[in-house]
Amino acid sequence: MPETNQHKEPYDRNLLNKFAGKVPVQFVASYVYFTKGGLIQKLIHSIKYKSKKEVAKEVAGWYGYQLRSESDLVKEIDLIVGVPLHKSRFQQRGYNQADWIAEGLSEALDVPSRTDILVCKGLKESQTHKNRLQRWENVNTVFSVENQLAIRDKNVVIVDDVMTTGATIEACAVQLVRAGCKSVSVLTLATVR
Repeated sequence: MPETNQHKEPYDRNLLNKFAGKVPVQFVASYVYFTKGGLIQKLIHSIKYKSKKEVAKEVAGWYGYQLRSESDLVKEIDLIVGVPLHKSRFQQRGYNQADWIAEGLSEALDVPSRTDILVCKGLKESQTHKNRLQRWENVNTVFSVENQLAIRDKNVVIVDDVMTTGATIEACAVQLVRAGCKSVSVLTLATVR
């Protein structure tokens, strides 16, 4: 797999720069690079659209063990939270792939994950064919924090399957920071180059 090695020193700051001046983020790292038509796109699509949720957990576990043994980035993590799906999308799919990724990372890193922190109140449209501004406009008001006490003064990691522009994760991070977490970081299975 085309690993990014973004968790190794010297740290790759390109993904972190997506959030610069928008929301304070401690670190951002992705396991592998996503290329249209490539192996990773097929893997992600099987996770999201072909009910291969166990694959998400397994691959996230591999990444978690790698992070644990090769990086200091994850030593201060208190809680892992997946980017939530809207209820209708969850019912359609039957699961949230980000929660399965969070669970795989949780087991490998020995850090709790929770599914009751962030809630998606509703996406207007799919993010797939939108540019960064359109993505932000589509998600900037759809997430909220349901359990503020659980994140207060905690180092929270947001996880998702793929990071493209970072708009969805940014919208989640903004809500977590407003709700009083100590810090926000980001881990994804894949990122575009």
